[in-house]
Amino acid sequence: MSIYEIPVVKMSGQEITLNEYAGQVIVIVNTASKCGLTPQFKELEAIYEQYKDQGFVILGFPCDQFMKQEFDDNEEIHSFCQLNYGVTFPMFQKIKVNGKDAHPLYQYLKSVQKGLFSSEIKWNFTKFLIDRDGNVMKRFSPETNPMEMVADIEKLLIK
Repeated sequence: MSIYEIPVVKMSGQEITLNEYAGQVIVIVNTASKCGLTPQFKELEAIYEQYKDQGFVILGFPCDQFMKQEFDDNEEIHSFCQLNYGVTFPMFQKIKVNGKDAHPLYQYLKSVQKGLFSSEIKWNFTKFLIDRDGNVMKRFSPETNPMEMVADIEKLLIK
């Protein structure tokens, strides 16, 4: 299976496949609005703004599996991200990243890039870097400041 075949649902409710982002360098991140790491939205947005015209996109997937740190309503999530952090990169409807009900996207990502001790997502703001061909190149821990990904993003943008 290719990452581009996986269906996802935009905040608007529109179902698409990740094929919409084929040919771009992608960062996929599970997000939460009420987490100590939520300020990472600021850095993620800055990276997106800097590189979006070079074929780069960030895809945000809200998740409530870690201490209930996400709003219940998708519209509330979307508004929070825009109003508090100016997020303009694509955000999707809330999903599960672990367990038997984990979204197929995260089942795939975890199978290709395992974490340090297991494949499970440990916390909000785990980040995956995907190259222009849809290959999952790297997994970044929640604590990794998004700015630390820039060198890896730039390498993939010039290929």
